[in-house]
Amino acid sequence: MPLTKALSGPVAGLLFAGTVLSHPALAHDGDHPIAGEHDIEPASYTDEFLKLLVPEAEAAADFTVKGSYRYISANGYPYKAPGKFPNSGNPHTISRKNYQLKVPVNPTQNGRATSANGTPFGIALNGVLFDPATAEFWQNNRSSGWNYEANSKACKLGLDTYNAHVQPDGTYHYHGVPTGLLASAGGKSTPALIGYAADGFPIYGPYGYSNPKAKSSIRKLNSSYRVKGGTRPSGPGGKYNGTFTQDWTYVAGSGDLDQCNGRFAVTPEYPNGTYHYVLTDSFPHIPRCWMGSPDQSFARLKARGGGQRRGDLQDDMTPDLETTVMTADLISEETADLILAQSSGGRERFLLPGQHPPPPGGRPPQGFGPREGGPQAGGRPGGSGGRSPCSGS
Repeated sequence: MPLTKALSGPVAGLLFAGTVLSHPALAHDGDHPIAGEHDIEPASYTDEFLKLLVPEAEAAADFTVKGSYRYISANGYPYKAPGKFPNSGNPHTISRKNYQLKVPVNPTQNGRATSANGTPFGIALNGVLFDPATAEFWQNNRSSGWNYEANSKACKLGLDTYNAHVQPDGTYHYHGVPTGLLASAGGKSTPALIGYAADGFPIYGPYGYSNPKAKSSIRKLNSSYRVKGGTRPSGPGGKYNGTFTQDWTYVAGSGDLDQCNGRFAVTPEYPNGTYHYVLTDSFPHIPRCWMGSPDQSFARLKARGGGQRRGDLQDDMTPDLETTVMTADLISEETADLILAQSSGGRERFLLPGQHPPPPGGRPPQGFGPREGGPQAGGRPGGSGGRSPCSGS
């Protein structure tokens, strides 16, 4: 009989990764169980046994396929113990959440890129959000347009060994490759499925098949973003060096991945190939745009502005709450920059003096200021002044 599928992260996807990921039944094109998925049936003796091994408090993520959507319930707390929070670079304490999200089971590409624009890009199999943008700006001035990168040495944001830290509302989230989850999912030995983007396409770790058309040797994949040449025309000045999001530009063909850090390739779960996103060690680390249509349950995570985050699932006929969708389109090969345009009018926006608009993620993300927790003493939202965890250029 037809089976509905659910994913219980720690039970199969992480705790028994070495066994489950190698099972031949996991190879599929979207209709068979993937790593960590199981059929929804009455609990078996095996299920009950696993519950004894995995404390309920740690069974934090559940992915259930119903019809054309994958429904995600998670509390945002990782299976592997996170770093110590609060710490000297991050004053916030992790709190469990109530994420209720959904993504399409069979996503389609739109033929253009849609900027994540400060919205969480996706969610890991352990229920932790991928949310790469920061709220730190040059001289603590959001209107400057120069947004610090979390992984630059200029910021002391208290990231733990898993490239994650905590937002003021207690949200633990990733700014880079989740090394602990990657190790559990196969590490360097296989293309490792580690989550889903808001548009439904799968997210993989930095390793992929050298031949995207067939199972082949494994190698680390490279993004196609490069640090711009020359000097910054405004704000901090000085040479472009990767400290700010706006220091980077997409150069088509310079790496393995497109402007959203994705590619079409075969994977253990998709032997006939699928478009998927790749997390990389270099910028953008986590993609800053989608090639499909992101579900609005992810945008609503931040629309509430702090507090208990959740994505409110609405009927599919409910009008889209986002009236403006940011899209990213390549311009000339000579500059290989990305223009962010409003779909409602195609107007260029957030143009810095003397340059093209920044790549995906260049628009000031929603947030509250230094350490993503509001302006420090003496600071003003949208203004300058006050202490900041970031310095230098």
